[in-house]
Amino acid sequence: MSTRKDELIQDIENLLNTYDGEIPLTHINPKLLSFMDEETLLSIINSVLLQQERVNEDNQEWLEQFKKYD
Repeated sequence: MSTRKDELIQDIENLLNTYDGEIPLTHINPKLLSFMDEETLLSIINSVLLQQERVNEDNQEWLEQFKKYD
């Protein structure tokens, strides 16, 4: 049966694998993160989400330079 910690570890792995491109898939051995408590795992998830958000904002700013205004 899957525990809450196992689910959080799987969520982290899924988030890390949402990047497109030539980056190889990430596989996390649950034993490596099992010593962490739920709060720490949630903090990792939050950090990854914030990094993804920043990347999207940076990409948006970069794309704006190519936008044509009539």
